[in-house]
Amino acid sequence: MCTAITYRTADHYFGRNLDLSYSYHETVTVTPRSYPFAFRKAGPLRRHYALIGMAFVAEGYPLYYDAVNEKGLGMAGLNFPGNADYKEEKDGCDNITPFEFIPWILGQCANLAEARKLLERINLVNIHFSEKLPLAPLHWMIADREGCLVVESVKEGLRIYENPVGVLTNNPPFDYQLFNLNNYMQLSKEPPVNRFADGLALAPYCLGMGAMGLPGDLSSASRFVKAAFTRLNSVSGPSESESVSQFFHILDSVSQQRGCVHIQGNEYEITVYSSCCNTDKGIYYYKTYDNSQISAVDMHRENLEGDAVIAYPLVEGQQIHFQN
Repeated sequence: MCTAITYRTADHYFGRNLDLSYSYHETVTVTPRSYPFAFRKAGPLRRHYALIGMAFVAEGYPLYYDAVNEKGLGMAGLNFPGNADYKEEKDGCDNITPFEFIPWILGQCANLAEARKLLERINLVNIHFSEKLPLAPLHWMIADREGCLVVESVKEGLRIYENPVGVLTNNPPFDYQLFNLNNYMQLSKEPPVNRFADGLALAPYCLGMGAMGLPGDLSSASRFVKAAFTRLNSVSGPSESESVSQFFHILDSVSQQRGCVHIQGNEYEITVYSSCCNTDKGIYYYKTYDNSQISAVDMHRENLEGDAVIAYPLVEGQQIHFQN
């Protein structure tokens, strides 16, 4: 499963944990403005905003898991099994396949307001990339520094939600996840107040007791609550170093460790990578399960007028700094 968040200090940040039991050997991928995005049921985008994000490049086509464009709009797709429902082609709509959805929005929209207009015409159609790469059941978070949306294509149709907490995980659907926060309104970053009974002398005996009852398991509903509480109460200085460090600390609060979520046999779900993109500067930071050192790619150090994708393999293997 996965967790995506937004965060704002002096700059705006967007990123996610990708939780899977395997990897497609994804790369940090920059798509320049002149790369010709071809779409199965829509005309091509021969010129578009440049993108940076994590992608599996298949047959020269960047299949983005998450990305940010040069204008600061970010988007991520997260697993949504059992609820995602893709449609047949429909007249009068922009018929876009889910694997094209991120470049379709980020290639054309400078901000969330423009994305909302494009979403009014979208129909996510059930067309696979290839026989070997079928569609994944996904829902999406889209954000800029002013706001955040969740998009879900379900059996009843396309659902678009305002996201006031800046967090997305997986099942159940987003409206339930948001409503479920009502069950945790008593949690606080402050020490608890004794409301147990009048005349009974009770007092906190350690720090953090105001958040007793905060979920700690790895289910998507619990991760949503934990990530929302951590993000909404998080305090960071305005510098890039402080902001990026704090962003990864928020994601770390809901990361998955090998052995805790068993799939089958010797297969376990882990946090394959964590990402944090400064959407204002176009710098994509990441770390992987086996390398906790933060690495970065700056999209503006590339030729953004080019016509070919630029892919950086992930830095794998623990990078340890010896001090003696």
